Amino acid sequence: MTNKTAANRYARALLDVAVKEKADLQGIQAELAAFVDLFATHPPLAKALLNPAVPVPRKRAAVAELTAQGGVSPMVSKLVALLADRDRLVLLPDLLDAYRDRLLDHLRVVRALVTTATPIGPERAKAIERSLSDVTGLTVTLETKTDPGIIGGVVARIGSTVYDASVTSQLERMKRRLEESI
Repeated sequence: MTNKTAANRYARALLDVAVKEKADLQGIQAELAAFVDLFATHPPLAKALLNPAVPVPRKRAAVAELTAQGGVSPMVSKLVALLADRDRLVLLPDLLDAYRDRLLDHLRVVRALVTTATPIGPERAKAIERSLSDVTGLTVTLETKTDPGIIGGVVARIGSTVYDASVTSQLERMKRRLEESI
């Protein structure tokens, strides 16, 4: 089993339990993110906790101390302790990503990547967000980027679906139609 597969299973279980117990789903995400950030900002700590040569009881004790001092919720504390017991703390970054994705699915929110030729203002971004919400029937959070190569218009990607209203693609379609008619 790959790390991503295992992380997905832990994330699914965590979200299922959190929903069942009516826990603060966003709070759990924030606590997991804080733990991942702790590893990133303190490399010696990460090195010790992720090192297979360090005995599991020492890792468990360290994790228990960190969660107690950090005021982490019991649900996240138990999960991190379980990962320490199984020497699987290496899964935390992937688990956080998987939990975020599952949480967005649970909340019926999708992420859209919108590419435009020039930067767009907040009002235009909100309008695009509303249009994509109407099309998908879901709440949409927008990430924008610019690519002068599309000349103008908008390209929106939601998961594997692409809505291409760029000038470049319209010109390509016109070119194909002209070639077919000749």
